[in-house]
Amino acid sequence: MNFKHLYYFWAAAHAGGIARAGTQLHITPQTLSGQIKLLEDALNKKLFKKSGRNLELTDAGRLALDYADEIFSLGAELESAVRQEKEAARAQLRVGVADSVPKTVAYRLLEPALNLSDSLRLICHEGKLHALLSQLAVHRLDLIIADAPIPPDVNVKAFNHSLGRSTLSCFASKALAARAAKAFPASLSDMPVLLPGTESAIRRKLDHWLKSRTILPRVVGEFDDSALTLAFGREGRGVLFAPTVLAAQLKREHGLIAVGHIDTIVEEFFAISIERRISHPAISVIMSEARSELFNA
Repeated sequence: MNFKHLYYFWAAAHAGGIARAGTQLHITPQTLSGQIKLLEDALNKKLFKKSGRNLELTDAGRLALDYADEIFSLGAELESAVRQEKEAARAQLRVGVADSVPKTVAYRLLEPALNLSDSLRLICHEGKLHALLSQLAVHRLDLIIADAPIPPDVNVKAFNHSLGRSTLSCFASKALAARAAKAFPASLSDMPVLLPGTESAIRRKLDHWLKSRTILPRVVGEFDDSALTLAFGREGRGVLFAPTVLAAQLKREHGLIAVGHIDTIVEEFFAISIERRISHPAISVIMSEARSELFNA
């Protein structure tokens, strides 16, 4: 059975005649009659009968109309549900944040999306970059915030969008700041130090920098979670390293003072998506604000 023929029958039955339905559908009465005749042939039943100059539904026609009403009602519900689902998808942003990205940076990057609309729901997942890329590949994430581009050994069709870069600085609580700032960076050899975890891209650069300057710090702890690093640093347990662009915020919110800059170490941040050209408005504003405000690219 051809549902186009059924639709023409349904329209004619509700319009009260072939001529009126033809006008509503913008087709000729002859074409409409021919389409309904094809439906009758498929069902092997007459759906209309003449009553004077008018058409009336036959018993088979009334039965067909009951089913047609239900079918096209469900079709309208389907269209509405799909439209609402699309709108709902646009009203949420599913973000994966690589666990090596400092939490303060992640917040500063995502904050503009929340300012875009009160109705936006931000859904964040933290994890290793490889695992997050797997989620992105099956469309369970819209975006990944990372401190490294897509690794060459990962077979995922996705695109790197550079958000910006920052040099690294060394921060300490007020109790440690004076000692750490004196003769920096040589002073670090006598200081308790909090290092990022070995999985982070910045750790490898930091290890090389320390070794090249023959600096042997007293490592108090290594942390995958940057928020935990901040907690220890805030309590004066050690000197820590963070992007220079966060200097004002770390001082204001955590009382941490920048005691030295490492201009030779640059940390870069990326937005990774399955789209080459970004269409999601929230992702667009994240990228725009990161480049123009946070990193001032």
